[in-house]
Amino acid sequence: MREESPEQPAPLRSGLTTGSCATATSLAAARLLLGGTVQRAVLITLPKGKQVSLALQFCRPVAGGAEAGTLKDAGDDPDVTHGALVYSQVRLHAAPGVRFVAGPGVGTVTRPGLVLAVGEPAINPVPRKMISEHLAALAQQHQYAGGFEVTVCVEGGEALALKTMNPRLGILGGLSILGTSGIVRPFSCAAYIASIHQGIDVAKANGYEHLAACTGNASEEAMRTHYQLPNIALIEMGDFVGAVLKHLRKVPVARLSLCGGFGKVSKLAAGHMDLHSRHSSIDLPQLAEWAGALGASASLRAAMLQANTSQQALALAHAEGMALGDAVCAHAQAFARSVLPAQVQVEVFAIDRQGGFVGHAGFAP
Repeated sequence: MREESPEQPAPLRSGLTTGSCATATSLAAARLLLGGTVQRAVLITLPKGKQVSLALQFCRPVAGGAEAGTLKDAGDDPDVTHGALVYSQVRLHAAPGVRFVAGPGVGTVTRPGLVLAVGEPAINPVPRKMISEHLAALAQQHQYAGGFEVTVCVEGGEALALKTMNPRLGILGGLSILGTSGIVRPFSCAAYIASIHQGIDVAKANGYEHLAACTGNASEEAMRTHYQLPNIALIEMGDFVGAVLKHLRKVPVARLSLCGGFGKVSKLAAGHMDLHSRHSSIDLPQLAEWAGALGASASLRAAMLQANTSQQALALAHAEGMALGDAVCAHAQAFARSVLPAQVQVEVFAIDRQGGFVGHAGFAP
């Protein structure tokens, strides 16, 4: 369990990726094989040249090779792999180069659309490159002309993977070994956006031309029920609607359904592509103006301006027979259309806190 957050704010601490962990443990195991050296910590070089040291939990011989393990430290990022034991087993073989194997807790790619081919262990390209370069340098140092078989493992990884997007992406049996810089930056949006792009790529590669991008669990369940869409066609976008719309310029599909809470949809309607409260706010005057365009009285518009929440403003409008939810969805649809390529049909649903539809625009009935 992590320690409680301090009362005084402090700079957030960065961590290291599973790719860095796999590199360090592979290097330590290979060094034991080639040089007989048992290490307690390993120094590795990250892709941009920074050197970091990782403490080892063990470094020991195993049948036919050696293995080493380290605990994943994600810093202050809420990463499901924080504290997990990442370990690598290394064996020597005659052919030069590195052969990668998915050990216990590391997944295997089963669907097209990812950067790795179907059947490959879910060890991403940058971690593969890091491991290969470190082992090549070690081989040269020891004048070793052969190659290495590297099996990467994560203790409990199969269970942890159920908390990630991996099952939906068709990565089965465990986690992915990830990282492009070697460093985990706390609360970074980059990893989330990358998972959105991966989800779209995998769905497209598997022939799905109708995707539903949802802000959360309630909206996802609403879309699953409404269209009976499989999980692979449901894109968990959170607040990052811009990541969906922009990526579909590169990877267009025939139909896109956007679904979210009324407040978040109202932000999209106002032209925001990041729906988080840090970057966009509910615009009550705009909601009142849209209600006015539907014929709302001055007293209703004034009451909406004093509302505590967007849901309250919506309830006030609905009580007077104003289809404000549909109007807001229509504005959101128009904005989404302005970003998407012409061949992508788009519709927008808004839901209430119970997951019921309170507005819709787009697609012919």
